[in-house]
Amino acid sequence: MQVVATLSLKGGVGKTTVALGLAGAAQRHGVSTLVVDLDPQANATTALDPEPTTATVADVLDEPRRAVVERAIAPSAWGEGLDVLVGAEQTERHNHPDPGAAQLYRLDRALQRLAGELISGDGPGDDSGLAEERYRLVIVDCPPSLGQLTRSALSAADRAILVTDPTMFSVSGVQRAFDAVQTERERSNDRLQPLGVLVNRVRPRNTEHEFRIAELRELFGPLVFNSVLPDRSAVQQAQGACLPIQAWDTPGARDISAVFSSLLGRVLRSASRHRPPAASA
Repeated sequence: MQVVATLSLKGGVGKTTVALGLAGAAQRHGVSTLVVDLDPQANATTALDPEPTTATVADVLDEPRRAVVERAIAPSAWGEGLDVLVGAEQTERHNHPDPGAAQLYRLDRALQRLAGELISGDGPGDDSGLAEERYRLVIVDCPPSLGQLTRSALSAADRAILVTDPTMFSVSGVQRAFDAVQTERERSNDRLQPLGVLVNRVRPRNTEHEFRIAELRELFGPLVFNSVLPDRSAVQQAQGACLPIQAWDTPGARDISAVFSSLLGRVLRSASRHRPPAASA
């Protein structure tokens, strides 16, 4: 099970759009996926439109038992193979600025409850006791702040996608996000790595955008993805209709879908061979 966090410490750059686009690509390619909506705004949950649940991620962070986790998960309205661990405004109560280790590892513990299920066997030579992945990919949509929620995601993640836009504040935002990943890696999660920097809402032939992207590449080198997400109205249209961008049949949507397919391939190629058990709290 590969856990990927979509991260930005600057609001309004399209972090949730990236989480949803990656989820749509995973579904299109038959990769069983769970979206964890850690942002108290719960925009990812709204767009994925799951059935009502009797618990939310806020309850999971209160008590990360398997039964609570299951009550907080529902199938997405986008179709088979994509589930949601639903977000809620109440998640904000867990966004402490200086959480302890027990608080930070609750999400990791909850996800480990879902990491494997036993295959029942019928006799000698069967595969009884082997674990089968319920989800091949988990996408955690973080809030745009570095409190307990984002740090919990980084404590549980294998990779972090740093999302930015091509504006004058993009460099400082990416630097803070990169520093947060490095700090959490040293402090609580040595398997965590930045997957790369994805630049969103890029307008073609825009001099300012070209300058900022060049600036990002100069500072972060190959960490900045070659492919960028163009600024297209199809994104808002698809989200307004509660549909994946992959289902929106316009030239702009197809351009964006191609970027997300490429991103999915990079995520899957980076999959860790081994995830150690969650730390006890």
